[in-house]
Amino acid sequence: MLLIGPPGAGKTMLARRLPSILPRLTRAEAIDVTRIHSVAGTLPAGQGLIETPPFRAPHHGTSAPGLVGGGARPSPGEISLAHRGVLFLDELPEFRRDVLEGIRQPIEEKRVSIVRVGGACAYPCDFLLVAAMNPCPCGFLGDPRRACRCDLRERTRYGRKLSGPLLDRIDLHVAVPAVPWADLEASPAEPSEAIRTRVREARERAGKRRPGVPGFRNADLSASDLDPAVALEPDTRRLLARAVESLGLSVRALHRSIKVARTVADLAGADRIDAVHLAEAISYRLRAGEAAGPGAELSARERRPGSPPW
Repeated sequence: MLLIGPPGAGKTMLARRLPSILPRLTRAEAIDVTRIHSVAGTLPAGQGLIETPPFRAPHHGTSAPGLVGGGARPSPGEISLAHRGVLFLDELPEFRRDVLEGIRQPIEEKRVSIVRVGGACAYPCDFLLVAAMNPCPCGFLGDPRRACRCDLRERTRYGRKLSGPLLDRIDLHVAVPAVPWADLEASPAEPSEAIRTRVREARERAGKRRPGVPGFRNADLSASDLDPAVALEPDTRRLLARAVESLGLSVRALHRSIKVARTVADLAGADRIDAVHLAEAISYRLRAGEAAGPGAELSARERRPGSPPW
């Protein structure tokens, strides 16, 4: 998930609250997570099993070995320390591009292999990536309260710090605008436990699709699994075909959108994916372009397939 909005809109707060709505780790997951932290030396003395999803937020100056893992004596990086939890990358464009490119393959494979002269090792890294960024260098593009001070060249350079292949692996591009005080004051509070219950029920629905695989989620569906798992109705298939044709979705983006739609349907308690579920999933792939400025005025049809949304 990529959160895009001006400074102070609440992007970091939303990311840090995310573990509070995730289900507690199963015993097998807790053992795996605890082993990783023990190997890395980050497990406090006397600490028992880690039973809550970990949250890792490395600084944007983190090196590639620090994020992905490695070193003279290969050790787990931040992506492995976030296994079964949340990896939060704040100020995403400020990370070095080569560092960000290093997580592309682990995102797909959910494990990272480190090869050195003295040998090789592999660590699991099945994490939920949450990233945050401003819509432009000054941060106020599209903000009704403050004018943006960036010119087109600065916005374009800022957007190009993120590669198309990396953005293609991010399922949800969510605009986070500044919230007026009146809306904050009137907003009803919902406890995290209530949201966690809905998430747990959706996870249980997904787990029934692979009863023999502990902790199975819709994100674990392979391309060959999608047709029987999602059971699209004819009108939903037509919507999917139009989206692929008009938006230039890659095959990876197509599969990821279907998985997101399956999760949206699970959260709604629906057995089948309806057009409304698919439309919501597809809309999450468009909001970065709407929020981010340079090139945002271009229609989706005018953009080159696979290009960044700026």
